Amino acid sequence: MTDPFTLTITPSTHDLGGFSVRRTLPSRPRTMVGPFIFVDQFGPAQLAPGAGMDVRPHPHINLSTVTYLFGGAIDHRDSLGTFARIEPGAVNLMTAGSGIVHSERSPADERAAGAVMSGMQTWLALPEALEETDPAFEHVPAANLPLIDGEGVTARIIMGALWGRRAPTTCHAETIYADIQLARGAAVPIDAAADERAVVVALGDASLDGQPLDRHSLYLLKPGLPMTLRSISGGRIMLLGGEAFASPRHVWWNFVSSRRERINQAKHDWKEGRFPTVPADADESIPLPEVPLTISHP
Repeated sequence: MTDPFTLTITPSTHDLGGFSVRRTLPSRPRTMVGPFIFVDQFGPAQLAPGAGMDVRPHPHINLSTVTYLFGGAIDHRDSLGTFARIEPGAVNLMTAGSGIVHSERSPADERAAGAVMSGMQTWLALPEALEETDPAFEHVPAANLPLIDGEGVTARIIMGALWGRRAPTTCHAETIYADIQLARGAAVPIDAAADERAVVVALGDASLDGQPLDRHSLYLLKPGLPMTLRSISGGRIMLLGGEAFASPRHVWWNFVSSRRERINQAKHDWKEGRFPTVPADADESIPLPEVPLTISHP
């Protein structure tokens, strides 16, 4: 049996108090898959009554963040004056470009019973020509994302084109991103067109061309080969990837850039208070860390 993988990345796990975050990118063996440079899965977890998530205002440059939920809800606010509540099946795409600040918090109604935390947050590096583009925010409701449904398979296309359908979500580089739900015994083909592809089993179980997949690990797929995902008892799998970048990206904390000096400038700007503030959430912020959890591995 041919091994369909070129690399398997086991996640690092961080306990954020009541729920865990599992990170597969960036990692020492691999920094990017297509434009994806950061891949986190958080939860699933049910927090205690009154508890919720509070990610205080913090900055980003030269990237786009993509938030996608399996359960619960998150209120997004940013320095553009945006307020958007994201719920399961919708997508929040925030393009930092030259610089943006945002916060993410559990809504008050979610906190009352104890917030549900379950979903994915990923970052996409921007092409060099667009790294300093104007900041922007885009919310795409679940109803506007293509849904492939049949034979025990439900697949929502979050970004890019798959299975003959294309999501309306803005792509700054060629990107594929999909949420695939398989019922017991169901299977689905995986398109082979993208330069780079990876899968992550978020929930349940799955195999790829007969090879079982460990939950939460990221599997980089061999290029150009059609493959089939299958589940024995039911599973939820994220497919991600896109065009290969010709130049490397550096990551330090919340900053991504093709230039180390740009990241150093962003560090200084945040420390000196030169980023914009979030109008409805300006009373607190996350300070610049001495040693961040997220850093590129040259």
